[in-house]
Amino acid sequence: MYKILTTDGNAKRAEFTTVHGTIQTPVFMNVGTVAAIKGAVSTMDLKDIHTQVELSNTYHLHLRPGDEVVKKLGGLHKFMNWDRPILTDSGGFQVFSLAGMRKIKEEGVYFRSHIDGHKIFMGPEESMQIQSNLGSTIAMAFDECPSSVAERSYIQKSVDRTARWLERCKKEMQRLNSLDDTINKHQLLFGINQGGILEDIRIEHAKRIRELDLDGYAVGGLAVGESHEEMYHILDAVVPFLPKDKPTYLMGVGTPANILEAVDRGVDFFDCVYPSRNGRHGHVYTKKGRLNLSNAKFQLDDRPLEEGCQCPACQHYSRAYIRHLLKAGEMLGMRLCVLHNLYFYNNLMTEIRQAIDNHTYKEYKCNMLASMEAGE
Repeated sequence: MYKILTTDGNAKRAEFTTVHGTIQTPVFMNVGTVAAIKGAVSTMDLKDIHTQVELSNTYHLHLRPGDEVVKKLGGLHKFMNWDRPILTDSGGFQVFSLAGMRKIKEEGVYFRSHIDGHKIFMGPEESMQIQSNLGSTIAMAFDECPSSVAERSYIQKSVDRTARWLERCKKEMQRLNSLDDTINKHQLLFGINQGGILEDIRIEHAKRIRELDLDGYAVGGLAVGESHEEMYHILDAVVPFLPKDKPTYLMGVGTPANILEAVDRGVDFFDCVYPSRNGRHGHVYTKKGRLNLSNAKFQLDDRPLEEGCQCPACQHYSRAYIRHLLKAGEMLGMRLCVLHNLYFYNNLMTEIRQAIDNHTYKEYKCNMLASMEAGE
């Protein structure tokens, strides 16, 4: 299922075989929260820009159109016309992001919908049931993401509860995968390590959850307000305590520099809304740093967003034209920027894999970081 092909220092180059295809890692998962990438990007586009994995959100799809609806339509793959792997996050992050609209109990979390305020309950079993109805390739365990500035006593209680929830998630997934009407009877389960920026709690939690022999392990609760240095320190401390023979996923991260640093620490799965969100605002990634197309200096710039880039935007359009589209409020401008940014991230991962294969990753990382910092 997960096979390490080579290593370069702590960087891992692997293949992860799933029922929906083999994932080459390190990999960046393109975020389509409600089963679509924001910015008018279709699943056909995703294939054109070499996307390996699409990520969707359990909580949001439970609200709209409803996971039962998706199940009746044949599952998320059929619903969105995507035949490659899909990872669904568990709804646990909404426990963090909707802090003013929820109550956490041992049985689970009581929410109010951010759409219309109606009451929702989601616990480990409900999260697994929703993700089973969606039929995703990889389901994430239901967890709480405590604030990095919470009291130590609260973080400890939260992490202990997340560990108990994980055991319930595993038991429920095994039950669901055995049912006759389950869409994906080979659905995989990843557990999530939590603990804020408290190294000792993180390590103890990693030791506890690795005993459950899950399909993969994520490090959650980072990139939520702590410094980059604190994030890297936690990765240095925790990743060695997660199973080497399973995928390691850093949730919600991040910038190209974050990814380069995390790969060097043994991480091989990533996701982040940055490329699509920034693209919709006219901010595009290049190997020489990020460009803000609203700047007047691009008004007469007839170059592509990045010289040599093979994305659909760069092959056919200039900076000046895309800037004009954005200024005019034309959706095509957003779409082209999002396509470019997602291609940039996907291509970055291809280059990272090649560098690990060639045992030149340290040199590649240093060169990329220096180039992006230098700018145009």
